[in-house]
Amino acid sequence: MKDKYDVVIIGAGVSGCSAAYYLSRYKLKILLIEKESDVCEGTSKANSAIVHAGFDPTPGTLMAKLNIEGSRMMEALSKDLDFPYKKNGALVVSTNKESDYLLKELFERGNKNGVKDLRIVKRDELLRMEKNISDNATSALYAPSSAIMCPFSYNIAMAEVAFCNGVRFRFNTRVENINKQENGLFCIKCNTGTFYSSVVVNAAGVFADELHNMVSTNKMTIIPRKGEYMLLDKTAGNFVSHTVFPLPSAMGKGILVTPTVHGNVLLGPTAEDIEDKNDKGTTPEGLGLIKEKCFITMKNVPIDKVITSFAGLRAHDINHRFTIEETEEKGFIDCAGIESPGLTAAPAIGKMVTDIVLNRLNPREKLHYLKKREGIIKPSSLSKSEYKKLIKRNPDYGIIICKCNGISKGEIVDSITRVLGAKTLGGVKRRTTSLMGACQGGFCTSEIIKLLEYYNNEEVI
Repeated sequence: MKDKYDVVIIGAGVSGCSAAYYLSRYKLKILLIEKESDVCEGTSKANSAIVHAGFDPTPGTLMAKLNIEGSRMMEALSKDLDFPYKKNGALVVSTNKESDYLLKELFERGNKNGVKDLRIVKRDELLRMEKNISDNATSALYAPSSAIMCPFSYNIAMAEVAFCNGVRFRFNTRVENINKQENGLFCIKCNTGTFYSSVVVNAAGVFADELHNMVSTNKMTIIPRKGEYMLLDKTAGNFVSHTVFPLPSAMGKGILVTPTVHGNVLLGPTAEDIEDKNDKGTTPEGLGLIKEKCFITMKNVPIDKVITSFAGLRAHDINHRFTIEETEEKGFIDCAGIESPGLTAAPAIGKMVTDIVLNRLNPREKLHYLKKREGIIKPSSLSKSEYKKLIKRNPDYGIIICKCNGISKGEIVDSITRVLGAKTLGGVKRRTTSLMGACQGGFCTSEIIKLLEYYNNEEVI
């Protein structure tokens, strides 16, 4: 049968690409379908970029289990897949002694979950850890295993390895209907054609409930929870060294202040349940709330250094849980409700999905498969002599296109011409950090468009 696969994965975010990464080690014919033009176009590109330690999820839940597993896997993966990762530690700050007991509750919850080296620090030590901590801060829960990472590079790296191991990708492909046929195959009708598969992995983010409800009588509801953020320029990069949280609420972990692996400072997110699953716009109210709430835990926040704002949608399950299981239609695997700590849990999610598929299809492992990859060369990480040798081999690395972040023509060309290369400005941005500097592409956009059009032989819209 034409267009028949063993596994079809729907969604090219961190969950879908993690499943593809681990499944690609087996003798399976796999297709990954994505409605956008690139990987990492949904929640995976607009989040806090934090590897959570695991003290927040309710003990005994799948969310807690996968948070801990994913957190422990991430550092090794950062080396295998060559993406930025830094263990910087997190602080959950109490700003009055009456709420200090909540830190003890988080401490106990974290210990039950298996988080290592948690401790509560008093104000004197807290001041030594963060010079700009709020004058009202009384104590904090310290989680040294918390880290920051680059979610774009991680998502893209898993996709590249999966592709090199034989996974096929279909972009700009939207699922219109799914049904199971009498022969046991799922028929997946899309705007670009019809595909058939023994197994379907539903990793469609905020749209996962819509796909689930096409095949299951046990209906699912996913609520898009909007989170707005503000990003500060790299000149504010030394303002904070740890990820600083307020005490959590029913709506999430609150407005955090955190460094990024790229040298910026990130503020946010807000948490607003909305109806429109495509609404990723920022609002004056949301950004105003960030400006107000970030001062709860920190003082002297350099708000004047904001260079951009953005919003992302979290796939909030009404029961606040991860759903990673087969429906009553065996072979249809939900990977749904993946909100925070979904980025942290992603590798563990991918392995869990893989185990479910292996139990159903029982494929053999490939004798040879790619496990690691090398990312785009970063001249800024090279010594002067190494950089000179690189320019001698390829002069494009000596031509700086993005002056704010020092990104060369060589890096941009690599981002376009490598496997699953960039097709859009956003794709180049996420692969290189060009267009992310203080000018937000004001000086480099036109040059990058020329390179995209030249190497992809098509107009950039």
